[in-house]
Amino acid sequence: MSLSVFLVDDQRLIRTGFQMMIESDPELRVVGEACDGSAAVEALRQIDADVVLMDIRMPVMDGVQATAELSRMGHRARVLILTTFDLDEYVFAALKAGAAGFLLKDARQEELLSAIHAVADGGSVVAPTATRRLLSHVLDSLPGKAADPRLKTLTGREVDVLQQIATGANNKEIAERLHLADGTVKSHIGSLLSKLDCRDRVGLVLFAFESGLAKPGGEYLS
Repeated sequence: MSLSVFLVDDQRLIRTGFQMMIESDPELRVVGEACDGSAAVEALRQIDADVVLMDIRMPVMDGVQATAELSRMGHRARVLILTTFDLDEYVFAALKAGAAGFLLKDARQEELLSAIHAVADGGSVVAPTATRRLLSHVLDSLPGKAADPRLKTLTGREVDVLQQIATGANNKEIAERLHLADGTVKSHIGSLLSKLDCRDRVGLVLFAFESGLAKPGGEYLS
């Protein structure tokens, strides 16, 4: 069964280019498009898409607002933010609003197609290291951190795993560093997602930085 993709960008040529790349994959199909966030939200009230490619800077309603509205609606589509710059300050807000990750507009075709498949499978297309670069850029402008009560619900081992996730480590690397079985790492990640009410790995990285548990550069708070 093919995966459905909805395109949102205020430039028609960019939408056309993405559509051509997407439909080169026999497992993907474009089911609709919109030129701004408001039009996208209205269209997606009627269209069932697996993945939404969402531009971030658009007239009428930007990608951050549209992503937040789709989350509020409970739409099942996973949002992949498109941006010109990987340090765009709006990307952080979009991730907080529920986006599954972000992708540069000049990404190679194979990167785009791989990202769509990953997102549709419930994963994240943002390497945690890229998220850390983004957070390093915006962290100083964030409000002062307050102790998050959810930290107290975590076991010591869950904290260890969360800190490793914030460094950009994948499951295999975490297992090796903490001397755990792969299945144990997956179990801890599942528990973290539940306890911290995060949708995906990106959410865990954001929580680690916002709570002060991790710092840009890979440092940890004790």
